[in-house]
Amino acid sequence: MQIKQAAYAGSSIRVGGKPKPLRPEFAFIGRSNVGKSSLINSLAGNGNLAHTSATPGKTQTINHFLINGDWYLVDLPGYGYAKVPDSTKEGIKRTIRDFILNSDELAVLFVLIDSRHELQDIDADFIDWLGEEGIPIAIVFTKCDKMSEGKVTVQTEEIKKKLLETWEELPPVFNSSARSGMGKEEILKYIGTVLKTIKTTNNQ
Repeated sequence: MQIKQAAYAGSSIRVGGKPKPLRPEFAFIGRSNVGKSSLINSLAGNGNLAHTSATPGKTQTINHFLINGDWYLVDLPGYGYAKVPDSTKEGIKRTIRDFILNSDELAVLFVLIDSRHELQDIDADFIDWLGEEGIPIAIVFTKCDKMSEGKVTVQTEEIKKKLLETWEELPPVFNSSARSGMGKEEILKYIGTVLKTIKTTNNQ
């Protein structure tokens, strides 16, 4: 899978406001400041595609980017800490929930977890909720370039072990670094595989 063309298609706060035409969606979400926008830009090969900010909670809408004219890469608002009023936080929660539960085009939700820290309760609870709702997910460990390879392995294995306390089997898991490009090829290959499966199913 190669991204040859990536273009901003539109923003919305409800599923009904998504850009047309409808296409398979590969969405990215995580706690504020997990490195989501940087990873999206790395995958797309465009440093300015998704807006990055030093201020957590900057993304407050569902942002669609049309890739190769064929599918959407979706930048969702972060969950958790954000320097915004409580009313805004509640609005963001509703936006996230509405998209995840009601977007028929959602093919995979990539949940980003900072590899440098222990699994946070907010991440574990969110991932468990996705499992209960039957949402197709993959897990991406971010900022893996910030530690030695050995430490990354120890840390990510601990997180996986924690998740397996409530999951029978883990979804696909990727190690990544927006800065070094680690994981980019593997994530794009996985997206390509899912797209082929969708097209095969639709043609039957």
